[in-house]
Amino acid sequence: MGRYSREDIIRMVKEEDVEFIRLQFTDIFGMLKNVAITAGQLEKALDNRCMFDGSAIEGFVRKEETDMYLYPDLDTFEIFPWRPQQGKAARLICDVHCPDGSQFEGDPRYVLKKVLKEAEDMGYRFNVGPECEFFLFHMDEEGRPTTTTHETAGYFDVGPIDLAENVRRDIVLNLEEMGFDIESSHHEIAPAQHEVDFQYETGLKAADNILTFKMAVKTIAKRHGLHATFMPKPKAGVNGSGMHISMSLEDMEGSNVFADAEDAHGLSKIGYQFMAGILCHIRPMTILTNPLVNSYKRLIPGYDAPTHIAWSTASNRGQLIRIPTSRDASTRIELRSPDSAMNPYLALAACLAAGLDGIKKNMVHPCAISRNVMTMTEEELMEQGIVQLPETLGEAIEEFAGDPFLKEVLGKHIYSKYLAAKKEEWNEFRSQVTDWEIGQYLYKF
Repeated sequence: MGRYSREDIIRMVKEEDVEFIRLQFTDIFGMLKNVAITAGQLEKALDNRCMFDGSAIEGFVRKEETDMYLYPDLDTFEIFPWRPQQGKAARLICDVHCPDGSQFEGDPRYVLKKVLKEAEDMGYRFNVGPECEFFLFHMDEEGRPTTTTHETAGYFDVGPIDLAENVRRDIVLNLEEMGFDIESSHHEIAPAQHEVDFQYETGLKAADNILTFKMAVKTIAKRHGLHATFMPKPKAGVNGSGMHISMSLEDMEGSNVFADAEDAHGLSKIGYQFMAGILCHIRPMTILTNPLVNSYKRLIPGYDAPTHIAWSTASNRGQLIRIPTSRDASTRIELRSPDSAMNPYLALAACLAAGLDGIKKNMVHPCAISRNVMTMTEEELMEQGIVQLPETLGEAIEEFAGDPFLKEVLGKHIYSKYLAAKKEEWNEFRSQVTDWEIGQYLYKF
């Protein structure tokens, strides 16, 4: 049974005085888009008859294939709590379809749904718990974002040192009103950096929640005169913002198949195989979990972000994957490299597909690394067979280009469009002359 029926939504729109409904979807980079309709057009939308120009959306279709249709997912209906009490606004997250009714292969949400179906056919449900970090900065006199903050707070600090305590509280209360189960929120390590953790959800709901979360955080921050950014590394010399992803599988009876009380780390054979699959595919996957030029400014030694492909137990937070101490139903693996700039549909699809590949192929995980890999010498890393994550977007592109596994997961359309766009981004970055270069070289040479 779904959460809402068609009749439920029509009734709620009328009873709650909703005037506008935003039909939301994403481009291939995870940028949220929408078509806004009035309440009078709701039934047309629920009949899947709302159309938009697909040629205007990055990575969608060519000019001669413009007409695309939005099919609302009724279970995603939410009324925005930050809008006025009269004339409220709501949203529905939509799947994108072609004029003939077929699912559009370039819709990122469709990619995740395909991999979730594969997991279901294998007898598994995918559960995800994201930990989303972000910065809150001042805006200038013209309302443009800056990287300025008056705050000097650090990890777990409280007010009055944490100047944004009330902002974070407002964010949490609005999210809870939208149905989120918030586990915790706190100040992060860097000044003006924050984290909000919400409860485990199934894969599709988790991806939808990540997009909703980012929209809500930006909206509430603006109401407080601040700019919220999920840019991975907005300031040099401080920690960047990541989005650690905790993952597990359960069977159709709801039992966590990663759990094994007899294992030293509490992880089952299936859990180890799933982890081995991610470790096997992580280098070409990194362009999906860390999609920007700026993402790789975060993945450097000294700032609590992983740089090498290794795993460990809960005590070692510097590894790519760690096994938290929670056991039984809470047993999970935590992937620590992703950042919030990722498209959650594509990144979660890649993680799940890689894990399932590890199960299907009975992959064997490497040995756990108890030491902090950032303190190991090149010789020690080579002896242990530990390789590095891509250090730049250019290196990530090289890993992604021609990778048959991800080409199959994403489909030819998204794979080729995404690759072409990232090559263009990298080439544009390489053509820039930065302030650092001017400072280093202009006088000397």
